[in-house]
Amino acid sequence: MPAMEKRLLFFSFLAIMLFVSPYFLFGEHAHMRVHDNLDSNIAWYKVLTTSGELFGSIHAVIPQIINGLPRNAFGTEFSGIVWLHALLPSIYAYGVSQAITRIVAFIGMYLLLKKYVIKAPDGIWIRTGVSLAFALTPFWPSGMLSTLGMPLALWALLNIRAGERVFTNYVVLTLLPFYSSFVLGFFFFLSAMGIWWLVDVIRYRRWNARFFFAIVYMTTLYFAIEYRLVHSFLFSKEPTSRDEYFHASLSFWRAVRLTLKNYALGHTHVMTVHGLVILPISFVALSIVWKKKLWKEEKMFLFLHLLNFALSAWYAFWFYKGWLPLTERFTFLDKFNFARYHFLRPMVIYVLFALSLKIIWEQRWRKLTLIAVVAQLIVLTAFNEEIVYRNKPSFQQFYAEKQFAEIKRYINRPVNSYRVASIGIHPAIAQYNGFYTLDTYNNFYPLAYKHRFRQIIAHELAKNPTLREYFDTWGGRCYLFVAELGKNYMFKKSTKKKIKHLQLNTDVFYDMGGRYILSALPIENAASNKLVLEKVFHSKQSAWDIYLYKVARGGASND
Repeated sequence: MPAMEKRLLFFSFLAIMLFVSPYFLFGEHAHMRVHDNLDSNIAWYKVLTTSGELFGSIHAVIPQIINGLPRNAFGTEFSGIVWLHALLPSIYAYGVSQAITRIVAFIGMYLLLKKYVIKAPDGIWIRTGVSLAFALTPFWPSGMLSTLGMPLALWALLNIRAGERVFTNYVVLTLLPFYSSFVLGFFFFLSAMGIWWLVDVIRYRRWNARFFFAIVYMTTLYFAIEYRLVHSFLFSKEPTSRDEYFHASLSFWRAVRLTLKNYALGHTHVMTVHGLVILPISFVALSIVWKKKLWKEEKMFLFLHLLNFALSAWYAFWFYKGWLPLTERFTFLDKFNFARYHFLRPMVIYVLFALSLKIIWEQRWRKLTLIAVVAQLIVLTAFNEEIVYRNKPSFQQFYAEKQFAEIKRYINRPVNSYRVASIGIHPAIAQYNGFYTLDTYNNFYPLAYKHRFRQIIAHELAKNPTLREYFDTWGGRCYLFVAELGKNYMFKKSTKKKIKHLQLNTDVFYDMGGRYILSALPIENAASNKLVLEKVFHSKQSAWDIYLYKVARGGASND
């Protein structure tokens, strides 16, 4: 390996370590994404690993959530991230996962580019720079290698497709399923590989059994690892909240607008941060190809351009209401999110970035190439969680463990003898702290429970059409929604707002086991909702002031 390549690789790994260092340097004072992270997954791992049901049967339930959340809702026990959270404190498990994902992402993209895309020796700056940029993208944390592991999987499959008989390829295909998700990435990748294999069969009139076997092998391994998901999707007969998920709702022009938005800005779960640098550079390269008529020489570049746009269009038009006749006939089209083929875009966009830089480099525009790489790395550095979420609660402030321990001591009852729900904060906070909650954020739970919980908030939903549609046509957030608060789930203690017109059916809440409401805001009409303010809890280490309300049965303050 040339000395320059060694230095660049060393610099890249050092950059990744610096990028993830805040989790280890700051510990629980570190900042990170709240949406689909602190508000859900991190708490889920804690609940699962302390529930005693990590290896529970496919029929097991976790009583801490909604009086018995199906164990299968928390996924497989064979996931690497689950074991990190079982063995390490949550914040360090999170940091280690970030490091693993980004290192593997870099290695995978580098191997793919070096062998199949940017082969020339003088392309080392492009290979290394693009690989590092890909590794620093703000991926969805609990997705692990679901998208960032795709380049490594593609490298291994392309090796097998070319007839290479190297054990390493199968090691890659074997290990990746233990640190990624089938439904959040690799279903779409492997089905795309299946289409590629079929195209090969038609074009070259040969079956390429090894390539086919590799795809089937990895798919089968996912089925075995995610057996809970397979059972729930194929064999469970109990209606779930997914049965009321209706995705086809956009008009044609709204779908067109969403196509353009996704194409230029990406998606929160697969953020590529490509709009400022990569997109303009790809159009510069496209203009070169157009002017010099390099159609044959740059087939891969042109294909990826089209594929990138097609994936955005597929994502947006999956929500087009024209699908309704099909979704009404085939309900699995609602239960499974086929829009996620756009999860292929991070790999597509960064390989396209590498090809764009190669085309510009070959025009002797060397400075522009290097400037583009550096600019993209600077942009991605600015998207570091510690920077982006610096004004959000830190890990410690969000979960407020000392404050919630004080609430437990005040109530002074076994936590499994009563249920709580939250207003103005995510129920994941109470769950992380060991409380048994009637509310939750899960996209897979019994439909009967959703309908019963709805009775508690029926008046609030009636007052706010947006909340009503949000709950009725999805319901993943089974929250105590308040019409005057809207879809705002976090009210920090600096907030001066008060709840004035709350209308909850606390009789139903009580019958379901609910005894306390943890509110981040004072409720002015608490008495009309049969709520009695017990105490207000303050903490310097918490982002919240917690107003503890006890539910009074029939107007009495006792159980």
